[in-house]
Amino acid sequence: MKKTVFVFSSLIIALLVLFKLSEYSYRSGNLNIELLISIIAVLFFVIGVYINKKGLTKDGSKPIPIDLKKLEDLGISKREYEVLEQVIKGLSNREIGEKLHLSESTIKTHVSNLLVKLDVKRRTQAIQKAKELKIITE
Repeated sequence: MKKTVFVFSSLIIALLVLFKLSEYSYRSGNLNIELLISIIAVLFFVIGVYINKKGLTKDGSKPIPIDLKKLEDLGISKREYEVLEQVIKGLSNREIGEKLHLSESTIKTHVSNLLVKLDVKRRTQAIQKAKELKIITE
């Protein structure tokens, strides 16, 4: 977070410096306004491409593998795990039911079983606990 704030603060400062330099150059009559605007536009295009490229590259860390042994120990069935994956996506019981072709009451039962097996009271707690137990990849 600090790095992001620093980068954007630096960009704002650079923009202000560029505008001041361009104002000085324009007032002294050294550059045309069109040339000045195009230089600033190209510079910010290059900075934007660089930031985008840095944001798209992975930091080299591999995704954490799912602990299948922990799933077995908790007694979470394959169907319950499918429901958990949909809960993580933030879907409602009805939406999960439509996606998995199950009734809403069946989804409620699966969610209830998941909450009991994970020893939590809410869906958000179930997601957090699943992350801690490394039984989900997100």
